[in-house]
Order: sequence, then structure tokens, then C-alpha cells
Amino acid sequence: MARVKGGPKRTQRRKSLLKKTKGFSAGRKNLTRQAKTAAKKAGQRAFDHRKLKKRQFRALWQIKISAGAKLNGTSYSKLMGNLKKHNIELDRKILADMAEHHPELFSKIVEAASK
Repeated sequence: MARVKGGPKRTQRRKSLLKKTKGFSAGRKNLTRQAKTAAKKAGQRAFDHRKLKKRQFRALWQIKISAGAKLNGTSYSKLMGNLKKHNIELDRKILADMAEHHPELFSKIVEAASK
């Protein structure tokens, strides 16, 4: 009787790995050794980009707020300083959304902060 090396567990592990690399190109999708490195690298990139996403969105919000502030005759830094001074606690995400979709409401907030 032949010796079983891994058996069903090995097949299960390989299937699981190839499921993770589905959609990749060339051997990275169907050759175990290449798929293993591709899956590992994809996991690393996914982790890194989850962190990077937060930075990129904050930068985007700052750009939107800055554009809205310029339309109201002030700068981003002065606006944020005035908001803090007058204890107006709105985060950048909300301010950016107002500046983009509700400019009249954003103008009222800028006025209240600049008094």
C-alpha cells in the first residue's frame, strides 16, 4: 500500500489557496508555488492600503473644505482655527460633505465661525 502524503488535507489547503488567487493572471492563479507568494503579497498590500485609505480620505476632505473656504473668502487653516475657537465640533468628513453638496449651509457655518 502506498504512503499517503497529506491526502485530502493537502487538496483542501491547495483549493483554499487557489480560491484566494482567483482572478490573478498567468501562473499566479493556478500554480501552487506562485499562487502562494501572490496571495501573501496581496495580503500585505491589502493591509497597507487599508491604512493608506484613511490618509487619502483625510487629504481629500481637506481639499474639499479648502475649496469651500476659498469660495467664502477664508483659508482652510483660518476656518479650522475659528471652528476650534468657537467650539464648533464638526469633523472634516461632515464639513467636506457640506462644502460639496450643501454650500449654503457651509457658508452659514463659516459665518458662525468667523464672528
